[in-house]
Amino acid sequence: MDTPKFEFPTDREIVITRIFDAPRELVFKASTNPDLIPQWWGPKRFTTTVERMDVKPGGVWRFIQRDQDGNEYAFQGTYQEIVPPEREVHTFEFEGMPGHVIREKSLFEELEGKTKLTVTDLFQTVEDRDGMFNSGMKEGATESMDRLEELLKKLK
Repeated sequence: MDTPKFEFPTDREIVITRIFDAPRELVFKASTNPDLIPQWWGPKRFTTTVERMDVKPGGVWRFIQRDQDGNEYAFQGTYQEIVPPEREVHTFEFEGMPGHVIREKSLFEELEGKTKLTVTDLFQTVEDRDGMFNSGMKEGATESMDRLEELLKKLK
C-alpha cells in the first residue's frame, strides 16, 4: 500500500500525493459519489453522513461526522470545477471554525491502470495552514486515503 506524501510548496499550501491501485475513473467516482463518501471519508472512529452533495460547479456539499458519544462535526463547501475524471475543485470549511476556508484541488492522473491523486490545499494564511496541519491533518488524511484504498479494492 502506498503512503501519502505531504509537501509544503508555499507558505499557504499543502500538497498531498498518493498512488492508488485502481483506474482513475473509479478513484474519481469514489471521490464524487455521495453513496461512497461515508465508506472512506474521515477517520474510522467517526460515522460520516452526506447531508448534501451536488457535484457540479456552484453545487454545495455538507458532511457531518459523529463520534461514539454523539458529538457532531460538520464540514461544507462549494464545488468550483468538475472535469471527470481529471479534476475536482471545491472549497472546504470546518463549521467549528467558520471563516477559515480552504480551496482544495484534486487531480486524478492515469498511470497504467493506477491513479496518482494530487490534492492541493490552499489556505488563506500561513497560520491557517499550520493550524490545520498541526491539528492532525496528516493522520486524518492518511487514514482516509487508507480507507479509500480498501474501498477501491472492493469496487474493482
